[in-house]
Amino acid sequence: MASPRQLVWDRAGGRCEYCQLPQALTIVAHAIDHIISQQHHGGTTADNLYLACAHCNRHKGPNLSGIDPESNQLVRLFNPRVDSWTVHFRWRGATLEGLTDIGRGTIEVLAINDSDRIERRQLASQVGLFPPMDT
Repeated sequence: MASPRQLVWDRAGGRCEYCQLPQALTIVAHAIDHIISQQHHGGTTADNLYLACAHCNRHKGPNLSGIDPESNQLVRLFNPRVDSWTVHFRWRGATLEGLTDIGRGTIEVLAINDSDRIERRQLASQVGLFPPMDT
């Protein structure tokens, strides 16, 4: 039986479960963290753990929600254990587009489309490492 750490890595395919950045494209190790933080009583269980790049993990922090920039309404963040990535997001070149209020709110809170992130994805695209093929 795989360890919880190995389960999270395998399930994510070595990519951030929010922005899909592969571990191979960053020098800072991806982190395993809680979807619902421990301060909000989230457990350290397989259904509450996710793999994230340092950028997404730092911006997500203990947040559970954000503001949808289209409606200005409070929305919950994308949950990689219960939500389908392709329902909430799609790539438009190197920019991640939110298809739903949850997708848009998550992109805003995690600052997924910061200019440096877009530039990194553009460079990765030039060498055939972006976009992820199976998202």
